[in-house]
Amino acid sequence: MTQEKKKMILKGTVVSDAMDKTIVVAVDTFKTHKKYLKKYISTKKYKAHDPENAYKIGDVVQITPGRPMSKDKKFVVVK
Repeated sequence: MTQEKKKMILKGTVVSDAMDKTIVVAVDTFKTHKKYLKKYISTKKYKAHDPENAYKIGDVVQITPGRPMSKDKKFVVVK
């Protein structure tokens, strides 16, 4: 009995590419307020590994968790 664990894939926009082999990706998610049931957008930024420095500001990318490469960088760019 083997269970495959589905990998989490996040889709976001590149907001910074100033670092070498690292990009900052802003991921927007819709959330609902518990009391008022109003929907709102929550934005979170993740640092992701980009080995070829291929992505620039404004590109839409997909990231997935990987091994920790530094204190903050724990995601890898899929495409």
